[in-house]
Amino acid sequence: MMRTVHEDTAQGRHGRYRLTETEHGHVWGSCAAADGLFGEPRRGTYELFGWTPEGDEPGDRVGSRVWLVPDDQELDPPWLLEDAESLGRLPGTDSRVLTGLDDYEGPPEGHRGRVRVHDGRRWLGSCREFARVLPPKHVPPPLVLRGLAPSDRLRAALSRGTRRALDLQEAALEIHDDRGEPLTERLLRARVSAWRPSSHRTELIDLELDGAHFGPVPAHARPVWERWLAGPPDTPGAWAGLDTRRRGAWLDLVRERAGRRTRPDRPAGHAYELDGRHVTDEPGLYLALGEAVNGPGGYFGGCLAALDDCLRGTFGYTAPATLLWRDAATARRHLSRALTPDGRLYDQFAVILEVLAEGGMHVTLA
Repeated sequence: MMRTVHEDTAQGRHGRYRLTETEHGHVWGSCAAADGLFGEPRRGTYELFGWTPEGDEPGDRVGSRVWLVPDDQELDPPWLLEDAESLGRLPGTDSRVLTGLDDYEGPPEGHRGRVRVHDGRRWLGSCREFARVLPPKHVPPPLVLRGLAPSDRLRAALSRGTRRALDLQEAALEIHDDRGEPLTERLLRARVSAWRPSSHRTELIDLELDGAHFGPVPAHARPVWERWLAGPPDTPGAWAGLDTRRRGAWLDLVRERAGRRTRPDRPAGHAYELDGRHVTDEPGLYLALGEAVNGPGGYFGGCLAALDDCLRGTFGYTAPATLLWRDAATARRHLSRALTPDGRLYDQFAVILEVLAEGGMHVTLA
């Protein structure tokens, strides 16, 4: 039975895509376009009652990583809200509304009491308590794989056309760049909602998957993704002109791509050089460090724990080695005053130097 596919604005014009079954690795099909790849992920919305700012009021853009710290952290640990935005104060109230991407644990269940809010660098304010705001019902757009070359297994499922046959279960959308190199993947529950012959070639189809089971790439990251889908950067510092939000998206792709590639470790005693001119935030720190060790688009950690893992080998590095950190004053100026998730002040720049030293990297600051 033929089913129609909704027309949509073409997205994902670069890259190559392959849909595979996660349990056994069977390939459902491959294509060169994925409409619906970019969009707005489901965001949590929270009302902060009795909001009292500390310093300047945050604008619409609050921070890439915002922590809500309950007074009693023994009962309720700090809760991370990523890519946080403010909808402003509610008229006639003392409340501020925040939206963002919850971490995997979500907010403390049933929390009652005061919460302070910080963005990893400064305290933003506090509230007497907070509550989740239920969003209006929203029907997410489908993910449409255009010009898909279906496998025999997929053709058989479509020919049966039953609800059970069209539920392809857990799947992975493998994403490759234009050169065919693996970049990343997105996990989803692949439920076919429609299909039709493709306008590209008669043996191809446009396959529509239920968007309720797919988390799109945030729209703000689209320019970063399209740059990487065209192929990895061939010069260092291609990320330098990005803001912190998009640097984070760049770092995510660097990290995910590194997990799909293997490269030999350099021998001990290698001399590395880090261009520190653009290390003005945490993503910039790890992007510059990754390029110092592994060249343009290279990865060498995205947090302290990951950096420690990289220093132990299999990420292009063998201890001991040396690192000449040029323009280190930029990082010292921007990273020396940071806050832990629970709000304790620490020197992030000094901690990075300690971790590098413990991993056998002798650092010279210039």
